[in-house]
Amino acid sequence: MTTPPDHSPPPLPPGTAGVVAVGKRFGAVRALGGVTLDFPGGQVTALMGENGAGKSTLLKILTGDHQPTEGHLHLDGHRLDLRSPADARAAGIRIIPQEPEIIPHVTVAENVYAGSLPRRAGRRLDRAELRRRILADLERLGFAGVLDPDLLGSQLTPAQRQLVEILRALTGEAKVIAFDEPTSSLSEQEVEALFALIRRLRADGVAVVYVSHRMQEIFRLADRIAVLRDGELAGVQDAAATNEGELVRLMVGRDLSAMFTRERVATDRVVLDVKGLSTDDVHGIDLRVHAGEVVGLAGLIGAGRSELALALAGDLPIRSGTATLNGKPLGGSPGAAIRAGLGLAPEERKAQALFLHRSIRDNTSVAVLERLRRFRFVRRGAEKQLAQEYTERLRVRTPSIEHEVRKLSGGNQQKVVLARWLARKPEVLILDEPTRGIDVGAKAEIYRIIADLAEQGVALLVISSELPELLGLADRIVVMQGGRITGELDRADATEEAVLHLAMADDLTPRNPSPGATS
Repeated sequence: MTTPPDHSPPPLPPGTAGVVAVGKRFGAVRALGGVTLDFPGGQVTALMGENGAGKSTLLKILTGDHQPTEGHLHLDGHRLDLRSPADARAAGIRIIPQEPEIIPHVTVAENVYAGSLPRRAGRRLDRAELRRRILADLERLGFAGVLDPDLLGSQLTPAQRQLVEILRALTGEAKVIAFDEPTSSLSEQEVEALFALIRRLRADGVAVVYVSHRMQEIFRLADRIAVLRDGELAGVQDAAATNEGELVRLMVGRDLSAMFTRERVATDRVVLDVKGLSTDDVHGIDLRVHAGEVVGLAGLIGAGRSELALALAGDLPIRSGTATLNGKPLGGSPGAAIRAGLGLAPEERKAQALFLHRSIRDNTSVAVLERLRRFRFVRRGAEKQLAQEYTERLRVRTPSIEHEVRKLSGGNQQKVVLARWLARKPEVLILDEPTRGIDVGAKAEIYRIIADLAEQGVALLVISSELPELLGLADRIVVMQGGRITGELDRADATEEAVLHLAMADDLTPRNPSPGATS
C-alpha cells in the first residue's frame, strides 16, 4: 500500500520560534488562515499589514491570549500548547502591547515587578532590594535618567507608560519579544534608546517581532519583513533587498502611486479668507482657500501649523487680523466656528476629538444633535440612520454602530472623526495629520475621502508632516516656519526639496556679519 504524500508544512528548525499552518476563526469570521512563519533567534522580523490583516490575532496566538483553531506553535524545536499569557511568559515569550496596562496607585518599580516583588520575612515588601533591582535594570537597558522609578503609575506620561511595559517584559529570561507599535508615544531620544535596546536583544540571540506602520523604522531595524493580507501570509522579504513600493503592493495589492490619483476641481470662489491673523504663536498669516481646493500646510515641528488650525477653529484667541468664512467672521469660539461652517479633525484624535468609551453612533451624531432633536429629545431612529449611513459610506470596519470607538483601529477611529464632520456638511474642513498612525490601506481610503470632499466643493486645509502625502494631495502647498508663512508652491512646482527649503528658510538665509566682526 502506497503512503500518501505529506503536504503539511515542515517543522521549524531548533532555536526558532514560530507558527505552523495556524488558522483562527471567530464564529464565521476567519481572522487567520494557514499562516506558517518563523521568528529566528538573533533577528528582527517586522510584521506589517493593513489593520484587519491579522497581525493582532497572530500576536495574541503567539502570546497565549488566543488559541489557534488549527495549526500550532513551535519553540526551540518543540511544539507549544499555550493556554494563557502566563504559559507564554513561562516559555520565554513576551509582548509589549500598544496600550500599556499600568497600575495607577503604585510606583514605576512596583509596576515593573508586579507579580514578582521582593519580600522580607513576614511578606513585607523589601523596598531596598526593589530599588536596587530597578536601578540596575534601568542602567542595563539604557533607560537610566529617562524614567524615575519612584513615580506613581497615575503620574506617567504615555511615553513613560510604554517604557514601563518594556521593562516589565524584559524581567526574567526572554526568548521571543514582540513589540506592537512601540514608538507611537515616544520622543526622539526615547526612540533611539529603544532601538539600541532592540539591537542588543538581537545580538543576545533573542527573536524580536516588530509591528509598525512606519516604513522608516522598519528599514532601520528589520532583518526581514513579513506581510499579512486578509489573514494570510502575503510574503516574506529580506529587508535589505526590498523597498517601500514592494511592501505596499504586498499589503494592499496595488501600487503606491495609485493612492494619490485625483483631479484638480478647485473653483474661483474664496471660502476661507485669512488676513494678517496673529495669535501668541502665529504672526501675520495671509491665506485663502477656494471651494473644492486642497491646500497643504507644511513645516517642521514648532512651525505653528496646528496653532493656526486651532485659532481658526476658535480654540485659541486671535490677537489681531481677521478670518472669514464666505465673507462672515468666524467668531471667537469653537461653537461659533462650527455654526459658521468650519470643522477641525485635530492631530490628537484620541485626546481631542473622540469620546473613546462611547459608541460610533454617539461620536458621529454629536455635532448635529440639534438637527436630530424634537422637543428637546434626540430622535434615536434618525440618529442611528445617520450613523449607519456614514459608517457605510466611509467603510468603517466595525461589528455595529454601537461598538465602542476605543476598540477600533486607528484608521477606523479617524474615519469616525471624519464621519462627524461629513454629517455636519462643513464648508471648510481642516485635517491635522489625518493619516498619522494608520496603515497604508486606511491611508488610501482617507485620501479617497479627501478627493470626494473636494469634488463636492468643500475647501480643505490639510496639515501633514509626510511630504509625499502633501505633494500627492494638495493643489497648493503653503509652508510655515516660526509661526510665519515663508512661501507657497503650486502643485506643478512643488518638490520635497522646495518645500524643505521654505520650511528652513530662516536657517538657510545667510546673515551679513556685523561691522568689525571677524570670520
